[in-house]
Amino acid sequence: MLSGIGAPGIILLVILALLLFGPNKLPELGRAVGRTFREFKDGAREIISDPEPVKKSEAPATAAPQTMAADLPQDRRLPE
Repeated sequence: MLSGIGAPGIILLVILALLLFGPNKLPELGRAVGRTFREFKDGAREIISDPEPVKKSEAPATAAPQTMAADLPQDRRLPE
């Protein structure tokens, strides 16, 4: 990943960061970036380690539309 940058490129990046942010802000930025990476890795591990949700049987799924149909108002037409 960093094989194309080399030592002069890294030195240039450090000097540029010092000029842009100053020596007092660099430690804070480093900590923030570290926290962000750590939270990302922890979240990715949680997603990977979570087991697949257990599929429920179809019996409750078919019962739900019946109860919803009872809650819907009936079509009341005037006699012709």
